[in-house]
Amino acid sequence: MGMGKYLTRKRKKAVKYFQWMAGGISVLFVFVCYQNMSAVGDAPAMGQFLNFIREEIAVSAWKNCMPVMLREEEEGEATLGKFLLGKMEQFYPIYAFSGTLTEYDTQIESDLTCGMLEENQEANQGEQELQKEQEKQKEQQEQKDQQEQKEQQEQKEQQEQEKQEEQQTEEEQTEEEQEVAANNGNADSKAIEISREKLNDFDYLVQNFYQIDRTTTIDGSELNAQEMLAKDMKLQGGAENIQILIYHTHSQEGYADSTPGDPNSSVLALGERLTQLLRDQYGFNVLHHMGEYDVKDRDNAYSYAGPALEQLLAENPSIEVVIDLHRDGVPDTAHLVSEVNGKQTAQIMFFNGLSRTTANGNIAHLANPNLADNLAFSFQMKLAAEEYYPGFARATYLKGYRYNLHYRPKSLLVEVGAQTNTLEEAMNAMEPLADILHKVLSP
Repeated sequence: MGMGKYLTRKRKKAVKYFQWMAGGISVLFVFVCYQNMSAVGDAPAMGQFLNFIREEIAVSAWKNCMPVMLREEEEGEATLGKFLLGKMEQFYPIYAFSGTLTEYDTQIESDLTCGMLEENQEANQGEQELQKEQEKQKEQQEQKDQQEQKEQQEQKEQQEQEKQEEQQTEEEQTEEEQEVAANNGNADSKAIEISREKLNDFDYLVQNFYQIDRTTTIDGSELNAQEMLAKDMKLQGGAENIQILIYHTHSQEGYADSTPGDPNSSVLALGERLTQLLRDQYGFNVLHHMGEYDVKDRDNAYSYAGPALEQLLAENPSIEVVIDLHRDGVPDTAHLVSEVNGKQTAQIMFFNGLSRTTANGNIAHLANPNLADNLAFSFQMKLAAEEYYPGFARATYLKGYRYNLHYRPKSLLVEVGAQTNTLEEAMNAMEPLADILHKVLSP
């Protein structure tokens, strides 16, 4: 018995000693951990530690004031471990504070972080692939655009080249046409365009297109540009029959270098030249009558020429145009010349008789039923001359008598130059005159 008690007491002392050693080691371990945490910056902040101490003081005060309420919680079997823990909490409050810190599983955070990183890497990789695909598409589109621009540029250059070649061809053709026109004395395009609206102004029309002799008068009822242009002067019949008659009331009229009495150097020569041009170049059927009616009595030449005209027209009813070709008389100081197609060319003048004098009014025995058509014909000829050959035709002269213009609606009296012009200048005038006739008469 004695020995048993001894052993029992000794075993209790050993256990107690072991418990104290374990408690000391625990305190030392907590202290060392805290020192390490402080060294690496993971220890609780000083403010949190102080707060913990204040909370422990408050809790201790609360326990002291309300022991009954805590009785039930403190009930239970007292053990050496609880006793040591209590003493450690009293002497080392930091121990109890460390027990309140929240722990977490770092592996979970690591797994989550890795998952997020993988997702981010996959997203970044997807974005990079999408960006590469977009860049590839952009590059392909740029290459396509460049190719299209190149093709468009090549097409544009080809079109420009074709246009230049076409333009060059047109210019060459135009040069050839101009050369032919220069040789033939015709103009294919207008040199100027005269306003039709201005022509409807009677004062403008008279001032720019007419010279009215003091022996006669006329007003807007007869000189109406719109009505005169509305009249159709185109030939109605074909060239199988005679269409145009050319004759000379004053066949003896010549020029500065003409030989008197020589038909080859007088207005008769002009008639032959005009007939040739109208036939050969424009295809008209023309009759040139070379009768002489002013050899014995110039003053009555129109009276002598009348019956001959009536006979010619009766024999050739297909004649639609009658042209009386003259030469004007002017002061010796005047020289009626213009430049046409690079040639010195005598100016021409259209002439109309109104069968009316200022003193006596309308002349009944010289009535002209075709006066309106005569005026329209000469006006259309003058307008064409002004637009295609500016300066070639002088102002149309209006006088009081009839001058055998009543035989046909398209009757025309033309003065070619004057006695101060040379025969060559007068002959040069036949080319533009034939072209103007063609422009007005051709369907």
